[in-house]
Amino acid sequence: MNEVEQTTLNLILSAAMQEFLEKGFKSASLRNIVKTARVTTGAFYGYYHSKEDLFEALVGEQYDFLLNCFCKAQKEFAEIPPEEQPNNLTDVSGECMYEMLLYAYEHLNEFKLILCCSEGTRFSKLIDEMVEVETKGTHDYLAVLDELGRPSPPIDERLEHILITGMFNTFFELIIHEMPIEEAKHYLKEMRAFYTAGWMKIMGQ
Repeated sequence: MNEVEQTTLNLILSAAMQEFLEKGFKSASLRNIVKTARVTTGAFYGYYHSKEDLFEALVGEQYDFLLNCFCKAQKEFAEIPPEEQPNNLTDVSGECMYEMLLYAYEHLNEFKLILCCSEGTRFSKLIDEMVEVETKGTHDYLAVLDELGRPSPPIDERLEHILITGMFNTFFELIIHEMPIEEAKHYLKEMRAFYTAGWMKIMGQ
């Protein structure tokens, strides 16, 4: 890609970021994006096939990073020997949440798009996907507790879903409201302590 092409691409991405943040994916207008970027519609289609492609170019990398980071932490925890899992429960997830928070703060606009402006795209399912991963991890951990002779009382699946969804919504509130990073780190620590204590109580541990 030569310098002119790179400049054109940057203008399109910058105009798109502005338009999507202002209006959300559904209401954003390609015509406005092209006009703001001062390029022709033909030039735009030389880079992207559609509005969806353009949105993907802005947030795809960040979406994948966050989801992969979370899945990796779940996998690492599952690989810990069963008898050691109860003592490592907060460490692995805590490090992962902290890493995700710092990463999100480095890419605030992209995560604002994902969390607040992505309805109509696959990216609007971020919390649902994370809830699914966390729910499976919770069930695997309950099986481990059973194996260790420390079984949890039955947990209602609807309550489980509500609590896990609530946890992620709480986490992402820090990013949506752009709390100062030091405050966000403190709130994350408090949030984790709150949810860990609650889960321990429900699991009878």
